[in-house]
Amino acid sequence: MASDAVAEAAAILGPLAQRDVPIGPLTTYRVGGAAALFARLETDADLGAVAAAVGATGIAVVVVGKGSNLLVADAGFPGLAVQLGDGFAGVRIDGTTVVAGGAAPLPVVARRTAAAGLTGFEWAVGVPGSIGGAVRMNAGGHGSDMAAALVRVRVLDLRSGEDGAVPAQALDLSYRHSNLAAHHLVVEAVLGLRAGDRARAEAEIAEIVRWRREHQPGGPNAGSVFTNPPGDSAGRLIDAAGAKGLRIGTAEVSPKHANFIQADEGGRADDVLALMAEVQRRVRRHAGVHLHPETRLVGYPADVLDAGPGAGG
Repeated sequence: MASDAVAEAAAILGPLAQRDVPIGPLTTYRVGGAAALFARLETDADLGAVAAAVGATGIAVVVVGKGSNLLVADAGFPGLAVQLGDGFAGVRIDGTTVVAGGAAPLPVVARRTAAAGLTGFEWAVGVPGSIGGAVRMNAGGHGSDMAAALVRVRVLDLRSGEDGAVPAQALDLSYRHSNLAAHHLVVEAVLGLRAGDRARAEAEIAEIVRWRREHQPGGPNAGSVFTNPPGDSAGRLIDAAGAKGLRIGTAEVSPKHANFIQADEGGRADDVLALMAEVQRRVRRHAGVHLHPETRLVGYPADVLDAGPGAGG
């Protein structure tokens, strides 16, 4: 029983575990329910304790990160949610090598590296996620992504307890994809950047920030909802299908950018999910294209959204 696993994991974790912590508010949607257990990790000892609890009980686990790519069900998550704390948010720069903790915010790393006269990570200033989350989904934008700079990562397998360095080429990185699973925790990443001009790098960062403010909505959203199909744009397809500005309950397809869904303050995650499903249906009906979600769903059944033809995993 899930409740048995929760009780056993809580006993192993002791004071590190908190019960029934709302994790929806930790996401950029700011909607959704609570996790049965929650642990914020600050030290290597905390990492070991969580791995021991997951390994011993088999409890379902999710890594929250900055919550910029998650939609948590209103009913919550019946397992253990973990989040790296400030103890894993450091950034060290040595020449063109950057070592960033898994909790380091991408905009911070982008600005720190630009100020150090390095280039190659400016794109990340507009992505409100963490280094760990960016590795897991190979986040990117403005013509680049994590794969372009990533050298290696430290990954903790929360099920087996295996903790070690993994080279970037072993992660199967491709467009918004890696082979890391929900039970893999990216503790640290090593980036290889290039020497550049500080003023030019900071000017590029300012331009990216300006462009995003002009073209993308603010407020509670999780960025791009669907990945771009090969040779096309999800936003264009959604707009062409007449779904821009579409509303279901407390969720709306952004009138500013059709591949963004915005949640009302105090809204429902289930409305966001219903709107995602309706957008999928409209685009398939209009263009014959199945849109694959970029957003990770937490606390929902695996088949709650149509996976589409040929989908797996």
